[in-house]
Amino acid sequence: MTNPRDVLERYSLIAVVGASRSPVKEANRIPRQMQEAGYRVIPVNPVADELFGEKVYRNLAEIPEAIEIVDVFRPAREAPDVVREAIAAGAKAVWLQLGISSPEARRLAQEAGLDYVENRCIAVEMVRYGLWKAA
Repeated sequence: MTNPRDVLERYSLIAVVGASRSPVKEANRIPRQMQEAGYRVIPVNPVADELFGEKVYRNLAEIPEAIEIVDVFRPAREAPDVVREAIAAGAKAVWLQLGISSPEARRLAQEAGLDYVENRCIAVEMVRYGLWKAA
């Protein structure tokens, strides 16, 4: 597993797989916090059209920009497929949110040379390391 601080300091564009339309869900609140911290957030959701003021994409392959971090808010059983999609899309890192771990996803990411973090909340780690980029 890669040091979370290294990932947060190295990259600034985050594709959020499983971004939620519901403001009470972590998959909505955390991406908004990431934006407030100065990160660019691109939501990935199968049904929404716009979230967090950004166009929503159905999958990582549709995103026309170079993806740096893929932040995953999906069940652990889906993580290996998300990692495969991240690899195909040219992502540089995969981050599985708190409570999500997958030995297969970890193996796939490591074999592809991606930075990999699992079972950590990206917003908590930003606070822990004092990496908020916004004033």
